[in-house]
Amino acid sequence: MRLTVLGGGGFRVPLVYRALAGDPTVDEVVLYDTDERRLRVVASVLASMPLPGGRGPAVRVAAGLDEALRGADFVFSAIRVGGTAGRVRDERVPLAEGVLGQETVGAGGVLYGLRTLPVAVRIAERVRAVAPSAWVVNFTNPAGMVTEAMARVLGPRVIGICDSPVGLVRRAARAAGADPDAPGFSFDYVGLNHLGWLRGMFAAPDGPNLLPGLLADPVALSGFEEGRLFGPRWLAALGSLPNEYLHYYYFAREALDAVRSAQATRGEFLADRQEVFYAGADDAPAAAYTLWEATRREREETYMAENRAATGGWERDPHDLDGGGYDRVALALMRAIARDERTTLVLNVPGGGAVPFLDPEAVVEVPCQVGAFGARPVPVAPPDAHQAGLMLALKAVERAAIEAAATGSRAAALRALALHPLVDSAAAADRILTASGW
Repeated sequence: MRLTVLGGGGFRVPLVYRALAGDPTVDEVVLYDTDERRLRVVASVLASMPLPGGRGPAVRVAAGLDEALRGADFVFSAIRVGGTAGRVRDERVPLAEGVLGQETVGAGGVLYGLRTLPVAVRIAERVRAVAPSAWVVNFTNPAGMVTEAMARVLGPRVIGICDSPVGLVRRAARAAGADPDAPGFSFDYVGLNHLGWLRGMFAAPDGPNLLPGLLADPVALSGFEEGRLFGPRWLAALGSLPNEYLHYYYFAREALDAVRSAQATRGEFLADRQEVFYAGADDAPAAAYTLWEATRREREETYMAENRAATGGWERDPHDLDGGGYDRVALALMRAIARDERTTLVLNVPGGGAVPFLDPEAVVEVPCQVGAFGARPVPVAPPDAHQAGLMLALKAVERAAIEAAATGSRAAALRALALHPLVDSAAAADRILTASGW
């Protein structure tokens, strides 16, 4: 089978390639990117990286989008419109107004979506034209918003993925003394991308819910990232385990203060470190893998550093530094579809009524049964009033952004910004929009 990676010069592409090594699902990987240097460097990393079994799929670089798509069985869309420079602007412009700047959350996430959606929709249109039987796996952030826009073109053949839910489930299961890989283990998770909650874990189909006991155990909560990030007092009051990105909502003041007091935004840090990597690896292709691995490790160690600083400061656990999250989810998704190996994964797909207060076309992040048919949401317990309120607010933001990107409507773009729970002033939203070129 042929896998095409759009954004093939992206820093995390080697993680995907490493996950494919030794697996017969994919025998050719086609890379496409508009940045020739990044593409050249990533090809060097793939050529020199040590792999399980000694080799991975054949790699080919495509000169154009249609060439990359033609004949693809799966398409990974992992683009970054505007590059890291665009991310830096998305973060800095809101901060100048005293509003959180973050890649996928708040005003920064809306700005990123407004810039990305037109390109993502054009990609979906080209997939429909030249590779109509391909499955598109969307990595591009903001993943829920982008997946919903692409689904309006491709229907159920586009599926969004994120590694945050699976990481949360696995960490929580281990803290509760359960094996997340054991037969019979199940969980209850609901939300939108970067806005979800783990509400139950079960070691066996008829077994007790392990989550209440975990939430009542401060020592166990202190043993994993989300427990430390949110703290036992708030988690006990909330009654669920939130996705890590909800830290920006529940501790908005502290998160904003930490971001504003940092020497550089996350985007500025990554822009600097990745430029050093790409320049160095381009000059010394034989050292590309070594340089990539060192940069990857640093990137993982500093992930959500400001949020950790806002909660007392602590180091990430060693088993969370491997970087093997979304790549493993993607491979499991491909295997399930290609071989009809039924499995359950948390994915971003149209809910089809799984969340009763959202229409069937609304993309949600829920457990899905996956097989040759694609991904089907499984029934979940209805969200509580708090969860429903945040989900409805964010869905209104996503849909206003999709409308603005499709029509060029500044009014819709202003709604997308001003309606976000983390933007506290319509006037500030207007100024942010103007400063961003709208």
